[in-house]
Amino acid sequence: MQEKRPLLPLLFFSVAILAGAGAAVAKSTIEPCTGTASCSALLGYILYADLKVSELAVLFHVDSAALLSANAIDVSFPGVENRILPAGLFLRVPATCSCSGGIRRSLSTRYTVRPADTLTSIAASVYSGLATPDQIQEANNIRDPAALDVGRTLVIPLPCTCFNSTDNNLPTVYLSYVVRAGDSVPAIAALFSTTITDIMNVNAMGSPSIRPGDILAIPLPACASMFPSYASDYGLIVANGTYAITASHCVQCSCGPGNLRLYCSPASLSASCSSMQCSNSNLMIGNYTSQQTSAGCNVTSCNYGGFVNGSIATTLTTSLQPQCPGQHQLPPVIPPPTTVIHDSFLIPSPSPSPSPSLSPSPSAVQAGTTITTPRTMVPGTFSLPGVSPAYVPSVSTSEAVFVSPLSHILWLFGLSFGLYNSLF
Repeated sequence: MQEKRPLLPLLFFSVAILAGAGAAVAKSTIEPCTGTASCSALLGYILYADLKVSELAVLFHVDSAALLSANAIDVSFPGVENRILPAGLFLRVPATCSCSGGIRRSLSTRYTVRPADTLTSIAASVYSGLATPDQIQEANNIRDPAALDVGRTLVIPLPCTCFNSTDNNLPTVYLSYVVRAGDSVPAIAALFSTTITDIMNVNAMGSPSIRPGDILAIPLPACASMFPSYASDYGLIVANGTYAITASHCVQCSCGPGNLRLYCSPASLSASCSSMQCSNSNLMIGNYTSQQTSAGCNVTSCNYGGFVNGSIATTLTTSLQPQCPGQHQLPPVIPPPTTVIHDSFLIPSPSPSPSPSLSPSPSAVQAGTTITTPRTMVPGTFSLPGVSPAYVPSVSTSEAVFVSPLSHILWLFGLSFGLYNSLF
């Protein structure tokens, strides 16, 4: 009887041999996959030049509001899309992580070749080492990498991981981080408020040894949505301390600080939106009422239920809680950065703390209650990770590590993914 394929991804180890003696080899964490399911992921990116917000959005083919929200930058800042972000700034770029060729990667990014571009400059400089020249060449079937046609549109394959959007059974968004000179696993763990053990387990590292150019999957605590599968934003997940814009720019959802419970409210963007009011209530999404009684506090809230057929779904919930909740705290936001603060790190979000849950049970608002409307985005003063001018790896080929946090089996196998496909 033939043995069944393992349902969970296994660990693989691919050795890439470089031409030229003494050349360093970079490692990249890769997740094997099957099917068509995708997930939300993040890319750690260092700006190679001063770029407008809109230009950076085009570079990665992402929505400007999504890019700003992923970095807790104020989307309502006047003229924000034309604000210039400084070279060397570290940002989190949202990406859709798909299954292609048996591995997880993002293939939505397109780049138009300019004069003097080479595959090496595009990979190492423009995309900050997130891709290699070989990967770009293979993705675009380029026969002669020395003869790039100006104006040609290239697919840029970018690294990402899903791992079921969980880590230790908790909601998680994974960020692809390119190791820079001077980095260490403890410093990276501190930077992203995770642990050394988590990083090593996720990336199947036998030791905490890393080199510039390595690409690590960094687990970030997150808030997961519970929208129905037929909602267009089904599976929405937001990293702690940040925001996400959904429902055609009508709704913003945030995660933290203080707890990992997704909170959604009307966005501050100008948009033509469907009704955000809960039925049989005067509450809008994100609003709640509370009334103290001898038995506890009656709390009724209007919650966002997903974007369904172009309309904003809402649910009215009520619960009896020991104490009435206070004003909902939102992650602080900053104006678009204009300078890079060297050796500065993103201040970690407060550790999650238990918060009263709102169990669903339709209820109307009672007289004498107070309607509480949390603000949309709260100005803050924390700084994004400051970095040196963009590090440009000299490596053009990578050593790939196929990883599952739940499976730690290691094999050496050939020089391409062809052998992987033949094994399965």
